[in-house]
Amino acid sequence: MIAAHGISERQACKTMRIPRTTFQYRPRPKNDDAIIDQLGQLVEKHAAIGFWQSYSRIRRKGFKWNHKRVYRVYTTLKLNIRRRAKKRLPARIKQALFQPETINQVWSVDFMSDSLWDGRKFRLLNVIDDYNRQVLAIETDTSLPAARLIRVLDQLKEARGLPAMIRMDNGPEFISKKLDDWSKDNKVTLVFIQPGKPTQNAFIERCNGSIRRELLNAYVFKTLKEVRDKAEEWMADYNYNRPHQSLNFKTPMDLLEELMN
Repeated sequence: MIAAHGISERQACKTMRIPRTTFQYRPRPKNDDAIIDQLGQLVEKHAAIGFWQSYSRIRRKGFKWNHKRVYRVYTTLKLNIRRRAKKRLPARIKQALFQPETINQVWSVDFMSDSLWDGRKFRLLNVIDDYNRQVLAIETDTSLPAARLIRVLDQLKEARGLPAMIRMDNGPEFISKKLDDWSKDNKVTLVFIQPGKPTQNAFIERCNGSIRRELLNAYVFKTLKEVRDKAEEWMADYNYNRPHQSLNFKTPMDLLEELMN
């Protein structure tokens, strides 16, 4: 109408019943390069983490983008992975899980296993503090007998002190006489979960799941040294940089610093 009949913009908008602000609006494309760069770095280094882990890490770096904008970019990059729904299990009898109120009240220990590129098997011994979910040790070798477990605990004793209680399953290393004698000498109570009840050791089982997804399944290892180096790097990131929803999106070391202060 403006071009063909030479009428004013005001008259044309009035005739068409369109607000002039709508007619004059010109979209300004948003520059999301910084968000794309941050998400790209996170996904490259931590392939298994989801949106909320990515968003929390970005916020911890000081960026103030809200979650809606970050999620828009996240889905545009097709990073939202569809997960298979878990099958519903019949109701189980719930076992009370002791909630520690400070560090060194309860530790949890457990073993994991995997294999190198050439097929050789190796094991991981994981130790965490249940209070702040801090990973205290990841010991890796082809064989980890009870004596090796005791050596790890003695090393932690020198660096951190021992807990009042250690929670574990009924593996042969845990029910050995050597560990029983060590616990009595050091006045540490060994608490064994019921067979077939991994949920009674839920804190370390949750940690084991993260280790499986983000470390063991994310890399191909050719030597034990590669496993140890990556495990050390992963443990540092988990303790210092990874926010935990169960800790109100704080890291294990954040919670430890608050306790010390």
